Amino acid sequence: MAAKLYDTQAKEYRDIRPSYPPELFQFIASKTPIHDLAWDAGAGNGQATISLAGIYKNVIATDTSQNQLHLAPDLPNVRYQQTTPLMTEAELHHNVATQSSVDVVTVAQALHWFDISAFFQQAKWVLKKPQGVIAAWCYTAPEVNESVDSVFNRYYLESKPYWDPARNILDDKYRSIDFPFMPVDGEVHTGPFKFKTEKLLDLDDYFAYLRSSSGYQMPRKKGVELLRSDVIEDFERAWNEDGNAHKIATFPIYLRIGKVGNPN
Repeated sequence: MAAKLYDTQAKEYRDIRPSYPPELFQFIASKTPIHDLAWDAGAGNGQATISLAGIYKNVIATDTSQNQLHLAPDLPNVRYQQTTPLMTEAELHHNVATQSSVDVVTVAQALHWFDISAFFQQAKWVLKKPQGVIAAWCYTAPEVNESVDSVFNRYYLESKPYWDPARNILDDKYRSIDFPFMPVDGEVHTGPFKFKTEKLLDLDDYFAYLRSSSGYQMPRKKGVELLRSDVIEDFERAWNEDGNAHKIATFPIYLRIGKVGNPN
């Protein structure tokens, strides 16, 4: 479902979505003792891949959407690979990496669309034992100011009946995920750990962000337009209230991170 949605608007998704802060990657890197090989699963257009490539010697970035991968930057230490949603061990070996060879597996804003338990088994297969790390994070709705956020909250509630059930995992900030990994060194739990990223937007950018989300696209495919003229007018009033055309939107980020440990 998600792959088809984002496949048709890959360029728009790349242009309007926020990037991730250096602090997030520094935290993840500090928990991985060796920085030889990273697997960025659900890499999309490479938003997280770029930062991983600056830390890890080699990165394999996979996605089910070839359209998204075509928009990713060409980097000398990154190999992009389209895959099926679920892979056998033989396919993992061929398309991703050999068993127990990966230092870190990352999933940025995509885990809620996966078959999560099956993916975790794949991650355990490729990760080095016992210190291999898995890090999965999501970001939630942009926070602009009280007036804009108030209109957004009404819009968001109206969109909920049309959600794919996977979006509830995102809305819960990944807290409800059964995360079968051990806390990384120096931590007593697997998260979510909170970070944030910011993006300067004007109102057109903000609308483009809303339209890029599954929360908008899914009802639209059913003939329901959430950004009706009256909703747009409410957003315009709230946005223009302070006289500033451009505003900083803050996206809260929630990270689950753990290490694989020794197999039973």
